[in-house]
Amino acid sequence: MAEKLVIGISGASGAPIAIALLKELRRSGIGTHLVISRGGELTIDQETGYGLEEVKRLAGTVYDNQDLGASLASGSFKTLGMAVVPCSMKTLAGIHSGYSDSLLLRAADVTIKERRRLVLVTRECPLSPIHLRNMYELSQMGAVILPPVMSYYQRPETIEEMTVHVVGKIMDQFGLECQSFRRWEG
Repeated sequence: MAEKLVIGISGASGAPIAIALLKELRRSGIGTHLVISRGGELTIDQETGYGLEEVKRLAGTVYDNQDLGASLASGSFKTLGMAVVPCSMKTLAGIHSGYSDSLLLRAADVTIKERRRLVLVTRECPLSPIHLRNMYELSQMGAVILPPVMSYYQRPETIEEMTVHVVGKIMDQFGLECQSFRRWEG
C-alpha cells in the first residue's frame, strides 16, 4: 500500500506551488488525498492556467470540502500527515482555534490530534501580530510553518525553479525526496 499524504489548498496566493507539489508526489508514487476550499478554487483560476478539474486529476483522491464525514475527518485514516499549500491566514486561524467547519480544517485538526506532521505553507506579507501569534502557537503544537521564501543559492533562472525549491522543502518535512530539488552543496 502506497504512503498517503493529505493536501489542502486554501485561498491564498501560491496555487502554483500546490500544483507542482501534486505533480511531484505523483511522480514519487505517494498517494494524495486532496481537499480544496472555495477560496482555493478561486485562486487556482486566478493564478494558473489550470482548470479546477485538471488540478483534481493530479490527485489520487479528491474530497468535497463540505463532506465532514469523509475519511480525512477521522484519526483512524492513517496518513504521513498533511500539507496546506498555500495556507491563508483565515485557514491558519481556523486551524489554530480548532474551528473545524470544513473538511480542510477538520483534516488539519485530526493531523494535530494524531500527532502527525502538519506543514502550513503560510502566505501573507507583511505579517500582523495575530498571524505571528497563530503561527507561533501552532508551531508549539508541532505544526511546521513553511512560508514559501525565495532562496538564491541554487541560482534559479525561472519562477518554476523557485517553486520546485519550495516543493522540495515541503517534501523534506515528510521524509520524501523531490527529484528536481537542488540542495546546497556549499
